[in-house]
Amino acid sequence: MVQSYPGLVRCRSSSSRSLFVVILILLVAILTMGPAVMLLLGSFSQRLGRIGPFTIQKYVAIYADPALPQIIGNTLIFVLSSSALATVLGTLLAFLNVRTDIPGKKLFQILPLVPMMFPHVLFAAAWIMLLNPSNGLINIWLRRLFPMVSGPINIYSLTGMIFLEGLLDVPITFMVVAPAMFSFDPALEEAARVSGANLRQVLRRITLPLVRPAVLAAFMLAIIRGFAAFAVPQMVGIPGRVTVLTTYIYRIVSIGWSPDYGKAAAVGVLVLVIALISVYFYRRLTREGERFVTVTGKGYRPQIIKLKLARWPLFLAVLLFFLVLTILPLAVLVYMSFLPYVVPPSAKAWALFSTVNWKYVFSDPIAGRALKNTAFIAITGATVAVLLSLFVAYASARIRSRLTGLLDSLTFMSYAFPGLVIGIGFMWFLVRTPLYGTIWALLLAFVGTYLPYGVRPLGSAFFQIHKDLEDSARVCGASFLGTFRRIMIPLVTPGIFSAWTLLSSMFVRELSVAAVLARPGSEVLSVQVLRYAYDGLWGRVSALGIIMIGLSTLLVLCVSGARKILSRNVSQV
Repeated sequence: MVQSYPGLVRCRSSSSRSLFVVILILLVAILTMGPAVMLLLGSFSQRLGRIGPFTIQKYVAIYADPALPQIIGNTLIFVLSSSALATVLGTLLAFLNVRTDIPGKKLFQILPLVPMMFPHVLFAAAWIMLLNPSNGLINIWLRRLFPMVSGPINIYSLTGMIFLEGLLDVPITFMVVAPAMFSFDPALEEAARVSGANLRQVLRRITLPLVRPAVLAAFMLAIIRGFAAFAVPQMVGIPGRVTVLTTYIYRIVSIGWSPDYGKAAAVGVLVLVIALISVYFYRRLTREGERFVTVTGKGYRPQIIKLKLARWPLFLAVLLFFLVLTILPLAVLVYMSFLPYVVPPSAKAWALFSTVNWKYVFSDPIAGRALKNTAFIAITGATVAVLLSLFVAYASARIRSRLTGLLDSLTFMSYAFPGLVIGIGFMWFLVRTPLYGTIWALLLAFVGTYLPYGVRPLGSAFFQIHKDLEDSARVCGASFLGTFRRIMIPLVTPGIFSAWTLLSSMFVRELSVAAVLARPGSEVLSVQVLRYAYDGLWGRVSALGIIMIGLSTLLVLCVSGARKILSRNVSQV
């Protein structure tokens, strides 16, 4: 009788669980599919805020534009090339970190993730100050060494865009490939060596085929992010007269007295379709990766390759790469925040040092309001997103049904939505509501766009918890919410902290959604940095950018401190 009781409890709670999942599906669908549907409807409408009368006029106007083929070509070259660069670098770093005896492995496990905390708009601004063809710091230095009139490096080019976006996507590819590199059964490589194969043959015929699904998945994920890229194309491509689809959309809605949001929606539908196709292939590749599983329940240890004489040179090369990726841009921002214009380090530069930029930024009422809005969205938005992610992740991990499959698909769909495009969708979605033009519109759009980044780490945490713990609580009379609050949440607390940290950092740096939705009174730091950059005020860009990085760092430190205090209290109990 007692043994059948848990089953009886599960039967009685099945209907309530189904209702729970249905409510989650509705909430997630509103945040993800709602804007996408409104984007599609808006592309057939005459003007913003009015659905119908339906017409294909916007599509005819857009696809008859003689500049569109060149823009699509630029987009494909930019996305494919930057994704290839990021995949090669991420795979190489993963291989060196996991499969070799390179020094400083613990350090190199953290460094590839650091650029994720660096706002893309600031990364682009720092490299513009370094490689601007007229007065970039590196170009000035090169012209002093060699007799040249201008350049020699021009960051305002398609090549410059590919270089910057490729560097920014390295953390994504590294995180996808590194686990696959680690999950090797050494017996396969040892068998190849016993058969007479040398190291190069083993890598080419055993190692690379086994990690191919992970590498291709990383490449597809970089492509998805490449189609969503906005900061680098806007700041680097526009001055170089290189237009891609995202900057083309932004130009339609930001230039002129009467922005045509119908045309922007028509182009956005094209980008959305391409992104959805990319997501389909990404998910297919990740599923195919299961056919290459070589690690079973037996103990294993990845085979470590001895680098011998190349050990320290490779260590220095990787360290130099991360200095270029993180330390150099940050140093440029700090240096330029005390100067009125770009000046190479010299006696003249030291004479020009002042705190004028800092005083202006702190006295600028728009910058002050942007700081408050950004802090509010980062704290409140991350909290709302984590709460929703908790329930979605729990349903996906614990309740196996077609409904949860639909919920998981709707959640993952946000990966396919480029921020600028979904921002246009949210504009159509909210324009007839009191939320339009307010900070709450930004908060909803941020939560909908970045929901998967909260669900994934929490889903992994829930998968580690055995269902017997829940069954035991219910046998003792605990309700669903009581079990969730007293059993599940304490066990996934580390995942909650990780998800909140990731989301808050992303909300601080987000530009593409905010560039479309932000209005006077709802400005955020990333948009204000972009406005300073338009005017060439690089000192103010640097000062406000450092404040932006400081806010993100402060949030991370606060979460880290809270986690330590909580861990200490738990251990004392």
